[in-house]
Amino acid sequence: MDLIKKELVLQRYATAEEMPEADQMLLMEAKQALRTAYAPYSKFFVGCSLLLGNGKIVRGSNQENIAFPSGLCAERVAIFHAGSEYPDMPILAMAITVKATDYLVDSPAMSCGACLQSISEYETKQQQPIRTILQGETGDIYIAEQGTLAFLPFQFKMDVLRKR
Repeated sequence: MDLIKKELVLQRYATAEEMPEADQMLLMEAKQALRTAYAPYSKFFVGCSLLLGNGKIVRGSNQENIAFPSGLCAERVAIFHAGSEYPDMPILAMAITVKATDYLVDSPAMSCGACLQSISEYETKQQQPIRTILQGETGDIYIAEQGTLAFLPFQFKMDVLRKR
């Protein structure tokens, strides 16, 4: 038997003002992406922004339809758009934020399994992790330098929602 130990290392910020300016900007871009989310069924809105190696910002938001769950999550919308428009450009960083109609989301909600799989495949393709910034509607902000390997403790689950 081998014992494998992986360490989770996150930076935690109480406010966006404590973060480097580039991280603040990327998080604000993700919050802007929330405005284009279409989530009439779940009422759970997700915004994602990517910083590409050429300095471009790509946004994505979740897009639902009545044939749930055949919509797309914000992360995959952004990543697939980046992959389509900038196929050889690495994704350096990603910011994800969430908001719900009926609940206050005061902690990060990590990407679903399908999104984690997509993100990890892009990390493999570009041979480097995607630095990730997470925040709920309010609350602490977490940054992981090591990409998808950091996020198993933040699995998407319904207990991130709290009644308003």
